Amino acid sequence: MQKFIHITDTHLVPPGELLYGLNPIDRLALCIADVNRNHGDAAYAVVTGDLCHKGQPEAYAALRREFDKLAIPYHMLVGNHDDRANFRAAFPAAKADDNDFIQYTFEMGEGVLGVCLDTNEPGKPWGTFCAKRGAWLKATLVSAGDRPVIVFMHHPPFKVQLKRMDDISLLEPKPFHDAIEGRSNIRHLFFGHLHRPVAGSWRGIPISTLRATSHQVALDFVIEGRIAGSHEPPAYGVCLLEADQMIVHMHDYMDRSNTFLL
Repeated sequence: MQKFIHITDTHLVPPGELLYGLNPIDRLALCIADVNRNHGDAAYAVVTGDLCHKGQPEAYAALRREFDKLAIPYHMLVGNHDDRANFRAAFPAAKADDNDFIQYTFEMGEGVLGVCLDTNEPGKPWGTFCAKRGAWLKATLVSAGDRPVIVFMHHPPFKVQLKRMDDISLLEPKPFHDAIEGRSNIRHLFFGHLHRPVAGSWRGIPISTLRATSHQVALDFVIEGRIAGSHEPPAYGVCLLEADQMIVHMHDYMDRSNTFLL
């Protein structure tokens, strides 16, 4: 079995600033400390974008300081709030494809290939997956053959019926759809962006995301035009990968409810 951690939507701001009345740096620090304390045996963490809220260099520097404390390796994606140039300046070892998109693969264990995608469209809240990115993904999947693959991306390529969030999901999904067409070896699709615990399946592919380490999006199927925020507790995912199954536990790491033995 391979254990890994899913973290998303850290939305860091420069030190000393708050975001919606919260301190994203402190909340990320608590997440990392909890992972180190309880899941130091995990192989790595995957962070699915919106690393910083406005993409400032000072925020990425703070992000780097916090993740330098993580006891396990990590893989990062960019989201719509990120700035690629400032991200790469803070994380010069970050991988990119030949077109400078933050797209790459990594070995997940259990014979599975992790595929990380870049859906950032500079200055826009919605996601884009252009023909160049689609060509890279298609070539990567062709090269993988029948090998099991898990995909990580920021924007979901489907609607979840949260009206305002669906307006800013992946708005150019065709190159993505074309690249995965006919593939039966995609075992799971992890994403971010929604700031909510969501799981299900899409085109036969199991999908999941979870609450951010920063602020959350309220569960509201009615509101249009504005995003309904909430201060629900943050979470990270504890993912257990085996040859014949994938289990994702969503952990509210700041929850202080009393525990007891049944």
